[in-house]
Amino acid sequence: MKDGFLRTACATPQIKVADCSFNAQQIITMAETAVNNGASLVVFPELCITGYTCSDLFLQKTLILSAEKALGEIAEKTASLDALILVGLPVKKGAALYNCAAVLSKGKILGLVPKRNIPNYSEFYELRHFTACSEKIETTICGQNTEINPNVIFACRTMPEFKLGIEICEDVWTPEPPSGKLALAGATVIANLSASDEVIGKADYRRMLIKSQSARLISAYLYTSAGMGESTTDMVFSGHNIICENGSMLAESKRFTTGIIYADIDLQKMESERLRSNTYIGNNNLLFVEFDIDIKELKLNRKFSKTPFVPQSKINLDERCEEILTIQATGLATRLNHTHAKTAVIGLSGGLDSTLALIVAVHAFDMLGLDRKNIIAVTMPCFGTTKRTKSNAEILAESYGVSFKDIDISKAVTQHFEDIGQDINTLDVTFENGQARERTQVLMDIANKTGGFVIGTGDLSELALGWATYNGDHMSMYAVNASIPKTLVRHLTAFEAEHSEGKLKEVLLDILATPVSPELLPPKKDGEISQKTEDLVGPYELHDFYLYYFVRLGFTPSKIFRLAKLAFDGEYDDATIEKWLKTFIRRFFAQQFKRSCLPDGPKVGTVTLSPRGDWRMPSDASSAEWLEFNA
Repeated sequence: MKDGFLRTACATPQIKVADCSFNAQQIITMAETAVNNGASLVVFPELCITGYTCSDLFLQKTLILSAEKALGEIAEKTASLDALILVGLPVKKGAALYNCAAVLSKGKILGLVPKRNIPNYSEFYELRHFTACSEKIETTICGQNTEINPNVIFACRTMPEFKLGIEICEDVWTPEPPSGKLALAGATVIANLSASDEVIGKADYRRMLIKSQSARLISAYLYTSAGMGESTTDMVFSGHNIICENGSMLAESKRFTTGIIYADIDLQKMESERLRSNTYIGNNNLLFVEFDIDIKELKLNRKFSKTPFVPQSKINLDERCEEILTIQATGLATRLNHTHAKTAVIGLSGGLDSTLALIVAVHAFDMLGLDRKNIIAVTMPCFGTTKRTKSNAEILAESYGVSFKDIDISKAVTQHFEDIGQDINTLDVTFENGQARERTQVLMDIANKTGGFVIGTGDLSELALGWATYNGDHMSMYAVNASIPKTLVRHLTAFEAEHSEGKLKEVLLDILATPVSPELLPPKKDGEISQKTEDLVGPYELHDFYLYYFVRLGFTPSKIFRLAKLAFDGEYDDATIEKWLKTFIRRFFAQQFKRSCLPDGPKVGTVTLSPRGDWRMPSDASSAEWLEFNA
C-alpha cells in the first residue's frame, strides 16, 4: 500500500455446481486467506457463487434466491476484512437475469457490475439465460440498495491511485472491450471475472490477450477463471489465473488447479506512465463509487532488477544488443549520407564509450558499403594516459581496419597552461578540462581537414551526472551513445566481443576489464590508472538504477531508495545507497545546462535526455525538494 503498491489476489475455489451454500463457504475461506496474506483486492471467477455451468438451472427461482442468500452471507462473514472482494453471481431484476460481479467492501455491497457482451456461439449459449446490460438499473439485494451498473469505477479514498474497473469474461475478447473506456476514465486496475474453458492453444492466446490489454491500457489486469468443480459435460475449466501490469506478467497460476495467486502491483507506476502519455484525459459519464482501505506496510513480493536498462534473459539480451547497435548504426549512416561526409572522426581512448562509438561507426560504414579506412580513430595521450589504454586503442583500430592517428597533446596543453597562467603542478579542474577541450579541438580540426565530422562518445549516464567537460567531450557532430546508459554500454561491447575472434576479441575483453576513467590525472607509479570515475561519482549500476526510476517513472527519492534496497539486496548498505542517491540528485539538477545544448544523437530506449525530445527542464531548477527525503 505504501509508495503506491497494492497486493492483489486471483482466487479460484473448488466449487459444486448449484450448491451456493458450499460455494459461499469456499469463497469466504479463500477471501480470509488472501487478506491475511496482505491482499487488498481479491477477485473470484465469473458466477462462482452458483457455478458457471448451471445451464437451465439459472432460470430456477430456487437457484437465484440461493445465490442472493449466499452473497449476503459472504458480505457478512467478510465484513471484518480490509479489502475489496469481487464475486460473480446471477442477479434478477424484473424479467431479466444479469451475469454480475458483486463488489464487496467491509460488509457493504458497493455495486453490481453486469456483463456487457453475452456470448452465443460454439459451446457458449449465455443468451439463453442472461441479458446484456448497458445502462444502470437501481435494485435491492441482500437488503441493501445498490445499482446494476456497467459504467462504474470504484475509487479508493485512502489510496487515490487505486481505481478499479470491471469486465466479465467475454468483455475482454471483443473488438472493443469496456476496459478501454474504463481506463480512459481513470481506472488503473481492471478485474475480469471469467469462466474460460480450455481447448488446445487457448492458454497461449489468453496470456497474449491479457498481457496486451494491460499494455494498451497502461494498467494492471487481473484475470480470474473458473476451475475444478464446474461441470465437465461439454467443457473443462482449468482455473487459469493471470495478473499483468502494463504488458508484464507478474503472476500466473498453474492450469487445472485451484487456489490463489498474488501480485504486488505498482499503481504509481501506472499513473506515471499515463501522465507521460497524456491520452488518459478522463470521462465524466462514469459513476465513481468511493471506498476506503487501510494503508499497509507491505514486504513486497516482487523482484526489481539491478539493471532496469538491461534484459535479464540471455536470449532477450542478445536480441536487444543487436537491435540497439542496428538503431545506432542506422542513425549514423543516415547522418553520413545526409551530410555527404567523407570521414568519421572518433577520439579513441581505449575506454568503453569510445570503443562502442567505434563499433557503431564500423557497423554504419559496413551498412553503407564504405571503406573503413575513412573512419579516423585518434588517440591523444597526455598527462594521465596509461600504456594499457593507449595500446588497446591502437590494437582496436588495427583490428577493425580503420585509420589511426597518435597525436600527443602534452606540448599543446602545456603551452595552453602557460598562456592562461595555469600551474602545471596544480591538479585541479582546469588541469583536467584543459586536456579534454584540447582533444575536442584536435578532433574537430581533423574532421574539417578531411571533410568529415566528429562522432561523440559520451553516454547517457555521463549526461545524467554531467560527467563531461563542457565544450570538450560534451560536444560532437553526432552523439551515437547519447541514449545508452553505462550498464548497457558494457553489455553492447560484450555482445560485440562474443561475435568477434582473434585479436579483436581479446582487446574488447581487455577493454571491458579496464576501470572506467577519463585519464586526466597522472597515473600511479606502477603505471596503473589513478583516476577511477566510480570512486568519484559512485557506482554506475546505482546511478543507472536511479536514472531509470527518476526520469522514466518520476518516482520520489524515498521510493527509489526503497526499490534500490530491494534490488541490490545487501550489496550496499543504506548509508551508501542514500549517499549516492543524493549525489545523483544534486548532479542531475546542477548539470542540466550541459544537457540543454547537446548535439544530435539517436534515441534508442525509453529514457533519453535530449533537450529536443524527451527531457526538458530549466538549467537553474532547485533540487531542494528532492533532497529532503526520508531514507
